[in-house]
Amino acid sequence: MNINRLDHLVLTVRSVEASCTFYQEVLGMEIITFGEERKAASFGQQKINFHEVDKEIDPKANTPLPGSSDLCLITSETPIVVLQHLKKLGVAVVLGPVERTGALGSITSIYIRDPDYNLIEISSYAS
Repeated sequence: MNINRLDHLVLTVRSVEASCTFYQEVLGMEIITFGEERKAASFGQQKINFHEVDKEIDPKANTPLPGSSDLCLITSETPIVVLQHLKKLGVAVVLGPVERTGALGSITSIYIRDPDYNLIEISSYAS
């Protein structure tokens, strides 16, 4: 078997509406509706599906809980531009910019939290 890429992941959230607002306004993702009025945040060739807690779609994770995820998202923006954007929106920075190791090498990361307190790492590779 050869895995090529991540297609989507699912976040269990307290409020689909709050998550859609955050992922669209803060992270610039497109909110799409699919299936039976399900919502997802789309970016590049991937998407993040939102399942509201206690209303998950089967099959689901064994123990779906809001706030238990840690995601690293890659941006083409510089860390300075990311910080300015977050400050303008009043989004608290947990940590960063700090140097980390991504899937393809060295990255500079800034950490924030979404409405469910999932850790969101916004990172850029040095150009």
